[in-house]
Amino acid sequence: MDTVELTKLKEEFDNWLFQTEKDEHEFHPSEIANILKMVYQEDRTLFLKYIENLDTAYIGEIILELPDKLMNEVIEYLTPQELSEATNNLESDDASDLVREIESISEHKVEEVLSLIDDSNKQEINKILQYKEDQAGAWMQTEFLSVFTNNSVQDAIKKLRELKKSEKLKEIYQVFVVNNNMELLGSMRLDDLLMFDIDEIFVNILKSGEYQSISVKATDHIKIVGRLFEDYNLQVVPVLDENSRIIGRITSDDAYDMISELATEQVYNMAGVNDDVESGEKFLGIIKTRSSWLLINLFTAFLASTVVGLFESTLQTLVSLAVLMPIVASMGGNAGTQAITVVVRQLALDEIGRGDGMRVLFREVGIGLTNGFIFSGLTGLIAYLWFGDGMLGVVIGLALIINLFIAGFFGAVIPLSLKKFGFDPAVGSSVLLTTATDIFGFFSFLGLAKTMLL
Repeated sequence: MDTVELTKLKEEFDNWLFQTEKDEHEFHPSEIANILKMVYQEDRTLFLKYIENLDTAYIGEIILELPDKLMNEVIEYLTPQELSEATNNLESDDASDLVREIESISEHKVEEVLSLIDDSNKQEINKILQYKEDQAGAWMQTEFLSVFTNNSVQDAIKKLRELKKSEKLKEIYQVFVVNNNMELLGSMRLDDLLMFDIDEIFVNILKSGEYQSISVKATDHIKIVGRLFEDYNLQVVPVLDENSRIIGRITSDDAYDMISELATEQVYNMAGVNDDVESGEKFLGIIKTRSSWLLINLFTAFLASTVVGLFESTLQTLVSLAVLMPIVASMGGNAGTQAITVVVRQLALDEIGRGDGMRVLFREVGIGLTNGFIFSGLTGLIAYLWFGDGMLGVVIGLALIINLFIAGFFGAVIPLSLKKFGFDPAVGSSVLLTTATDIFGFFSFLGLAKTMLL
């Protein structure tokens, strides 16, 4: 949404929000969140006035659409009573998300909020909160449409109608068929349901074997869930406990958020920063997490400097080497980053299986060598034209071939090795790679120069 559209929408929202008696005009939570972001940038006091005039019946959905900084401000501003009302009006998955956000700001406040939430809602929220944030159970919604095997299609339609009227379940994609122990036996889409006679019972429908369900355990890692949605183009996945009983479902909108969060985490890890800390915007926390990897990088930079120091006399004799050194390091670093990004991403998507390590290694080394030969000629020619020394061009060309080979080699070996030993292949890979390309790049360039030019 561009600025003009957002400004127009804000005017409409202002007219609606500050009416004494509001009409039925409704705004989507994401639209209101965008308006609130605009208002906050202009006037924080006005932002809080908007919050005061919003109905607590649906303010919870708006809070979850806000950036972390604004979300924290709203949570701190609202009373426990207002937050409990907002939580009560959310579906279980969103309610548990809001409770987690409140808890991250104030443990005392979250206790007050939980004490004011309806017992039935609190029970559902606690079911979700017992799971870690990287487990499927933490992302599930405990509301779903289920029928027993002896129920008829008519029974299912009646139950569906009741759930929609009561607004206990907003988005319904599938009917889950269970036995008396709530063990999942199968599932079917609503459009498939309409194909059967209303008196047909589900035990007969399941005999065809067409309605088997793809499911996950509540303790499964969310990477498994994200992969199922991507591979099978699903709208919903049922979540089972350790006894194969259905306890919830994960819908496509939550899966999208899940996949987006995983991608963000991966990008942050490759840079050596923590996504939770960064989003929290606590200055000292950000400094602490970033400085840990910077400290490691400092020591590795000294290693590279030590290599350069071994050739101090060579650099004093040929000043042109100092001018060209950054080219070797930069080309190696960029080529290695390309390789490591591709390999880490393929590992995250499980596109690299057992026995694929050598294939990936040969591919990246081959790409590195090919690019090395291509750019060695170009760089060597530029060096010759710049300094008028043909052998200098040969030296930097050979050094580029060696360093791009190193970039491809370590760009594959580092993440593959981390994965093999049970570490996240994204964490710290870039620091280790830069160390390798700098050390080997400087050593090869200056070593060749000392041998061939002096």
